[in-house]
Amino acid sequence: MTSLPANAAVSAPTLAVGQLRRVHHIALNVKDMAASRQFYGGLLGLRELTGDQVDDTLKDLVATGKVANFVTPDGLILDLFAAPDLEPPDPDPEQSFTRAYHLAFDIDPTQFDQALEALQQNDIAIAHGPVSRPTGRGVYFYDPDGFMVEIRCDPS
Repeated sequence: MTSLPANAAVSAPTLAVGQLRRVHHIALNVKDMAASRQFYGGLLGLRELTGDQVDDTLKDLVATGKVANFVTPDGLILDLFAAPDLEPPDPDPEQSFTRAYHLAFDIDPTQFDQALEALQQNDIAIAHGPVSRPTGRGVYFYDPDGFMVEIRCDPS
């Protein structure tokens, strides 16, 4: 029997690079489902899944208004879970209260100003920006629960 030196590390199995294919979904707890549905579906234009598009495991929760599912243009599912008693540790959204910092949506550079105008016309408070960087332009704002959202584009 071969023994390893006391200071030798035993390699634990890991996933191979590329084994994870994509992010399937992101789930957010929301205090006001109606406001969040309007924000993500109405303002940001994400398509809400309905009927047979809803995963079988969530159909009852969707039917009772406890969950809403949206799909982004690249197929990522955004699940909103009703949490009416949700209160952040600090009501000021500038005080980050989760380990997640923000959710970023990409937009064509020619449509960035139109998106910014839509935010302003809907009285969405801009947290930061618009900013221009070598990587492109971005604007940061909050959803109804104080979670930061970004719309960004590559340089034109």
